[in-house]
This record gives sequence, C-alpha cells and structure tokens, in this order.
Amino acid sequence: MTTLKEGDKVPEFSSTDQDGNSINLTDYKGKKLIVFFYPRANTPGCTLEACNLRDNYSELQSRGFELLGVSADSEKKQGNFKKKYNLPFPLLADEDHSVINTFGVWGPKKFMGRVFDGIHRTTFVIDETGVVTKVISKVKTKNHAAQLLE
Repeated sequence: MTTLKEGDKVPEFSSTDQDGNSINLTDYKGKKLIVFFYPRANTPGCTLEACNLRDNYSELQSRGFELLGVSADSEKKQGNFKKKYNLPFPLLADEDHSVINTFGVWGPKKFMGRVFDGIHRTTFVIDETGVVTKVISKVKTKNHAAQLLE
C-alpha cells in the first residue's frame, strides 16, 4: 500500500458523488481541498467524524477549504448518510476503489482480533496546486476539525 505523502502531487481522479454527479480533482483546481476517507457511512465513528466536520464547515470554508468525503459505499448509502446528518459537502461513492487506491488508503486492518482489508481512516489536505500539504492518519473522530485547523 503506497499512501500519498506530504509533498506528493495528487494524481487526477474521478468518481461519482451521492447524487451520481461526476467529481474530479480538476474541479478543485486553485482551491484548498480536504479529502477525508472513512470506512463506512452511518457507523458510529464515521458519523462522529462527518458531523464534527459539518459543525465546523463554515470555519473550514472561511479558511478557504472545500471538503470531500470518500468511502466505498454506494451512491444510495452515501445519499442517505448525507441527508440523515445534513452534511453540506459531497460524499464520493467510490465503489470501484479508484480514488481509494489513488490515495493508497486500502489495506489490512485489525478489528476485535480479526484481520481484513478495508479503508484506513485518513485525511489529506491538498493545496491549490494539487500537492498534499498534510496527512492525518490518526484521526480523532470527535474532534477532527481541530486537527485540520491547528
């Protein structure tokens, strides 16, 4: 698993959001972008993380950031998650793992003694030129926005 690191240029990616709209990296050219990967919509940790980002969305925007959430859930699951928690940012339904693999966040995980492959909860901050400026691999779900704003 090769995860993108600080200083890496993010390769172009394309996926669909919760409404089936095509979203590409080039849509964010000239903007600062936060891409946060989470294992599964509507699970406790992912809900805490998404709601914390929602609650701090205006602060993140005032600092010039756009947000993009990504998981391997279907458009329908992402749509339900976005609607249920009134999330103001797009959620990519990366069922084919193209974006997940671009960023290198898929791999072996351990949960309750069981080892399986899944998404590693990771957040990338990308500058206006498409370069990774920060990688957060130890995401604090309840207080994720504070990690981004430090």
